[in-house]
Amino acid sequence: MKAYKDLSKEELQALQRELQEKFAKIKEEGISLDMSRGKPGSDQLDLSLPMLDVLNSESAFKGVQGMDLRNYGILEGITEIRELFSELMEAPVDHVLVYGNSSLNVMYDLIAKAMIHGIGGNTPWCKLDKVKFLCPVPGYDRHFAITESFGIEMIAIPMDENGPDMDLVEQYVNNDAAVKGIWNIPKYSNPSGVVYSDEVVRRFANLKPAAPDFRIFWDNAYAVHHVYVENKAQILNIVEECEKAGNPDMYYELCSTSKITFPGSGVAALITSPANIAEIKKSMTVQTIGHDKLNQMRHVKFFGNADGVHAHMEKHAAILRPKFEAVLNTLEQELGGLEIGSWLKPLGGYFVAFDTLEGCAKRVVALCKEAGVVMTPAGSTYPYMNDPKDTSIRIAPTLPASEELKKACEVFVLCVKLASVEKLLEA
Repeated sequence: MKAYKDLSKEELQALQRELQEKFAKIKEEGISLDMSRGKPGSDQLDLSLPMLDVLNSESAFKGVQGMDLRNYGILEGITEIRELFSELMEAPVDHVLVYGNSSLNVMYDLIAKAMIHGIGGNTPWCKLDKVKFLCPVPGYDRHFAITESFGIEMIAIPMDENGPDMDLVEQYVNNDAAVKGIWNIPKYSNPSGVVYSDEVVRRFANLKPAAPDFRIFWDNAYAVHHVYVENKAQILNIVEECEKAGNPDMYYELCSTSKITFPGSGVAALITSPANIAEIKKSMTVQTIGHDKLNQMRHVKFFGNADGVHAHMEKHAAILRPKFEAVLNTLEQELGGLEIGSWLKPLGGYFVAFDTLEGCAKRVVALCKEAGVVMTPAGSTYPYMNDPKDTSIRIAPTLPASEELKKACEVFVLCVKLASVEKLLEA
């Protein structure tokens, strides 16, 4: 079929009638499917069920530090879990601080600490006239929600296949002392799947911030989440690169087991310089007397080491790969050549990013909802939920079962076609 833009008005009107008939029939089916969030499916959660059996009432509850893991203490996390994260993320153990189940919670906490107490002895952000944050787009809606909740001004930074526009990043960071941080998901970025190039990582490490309390928030959420295990993406180590560049305190790297084991019962870690850790622990001692050490040990016993994690992630990939390919194949078969949308093939992560014709994303999502398929709200991948071109849609294929995903994809491409025809007829 010809590209939609090459169709005559009469051809578009005829196509619109045909698509509207199909849409009406879909609505009659009473579909109810959710593709709004990147949640693991039940079959993925089943992979970690044996972890629940590694500790029981007969277990020894002392780790290498000799403390009773059932009690208070060990603020930084037990040695065994710190060593596991150290190996997995390729960072020295003294750079690892282990928290509870949520890396999002850690990021919120870091921003809150900066607002209330400041960073490195500098003025608390709440006492400044203006605080700005850079936000690569499309990006993670929950990152943006954190900074927006504190009244921090967010500045969108466009991304390409190599990562953020570093000329723009350097221009802001190196010249504006109000710019205090930048969000990043450097590997299999949410939602685009972009993997930061070596040049981009090096340029991050070599920033010369006007603000001494500027921090790179390096949310390495998908560090081991490969969809194609034979084609694993690799990125440079931000810890090593920042130290080489003479900026050892400039980054906060985050990771967790949320989509490795159980999202609500995982373990999160912050990887940063010993100086940053010492500062953070001062306020942590007021907040808590230690996180869940039994859960930390449960993870250690289940995985053993980083190789155990990688082997486990291959099982996840075997489940996810057919789902991603179902989405990508449907997009290609139904929309390829029509010039009404574009997408990237991610090598890992949890999402497929789709761009509609300009001005169509909100309409596509609304049509999907009308047909019984809930998508992430259009605009969510931009600060303030404001996608200026109204093109960005995040597809989350992981939660639905295979047949449900097939139906959801059918609905999605139909809605893209219908919204595109409507837009072209408006011209």
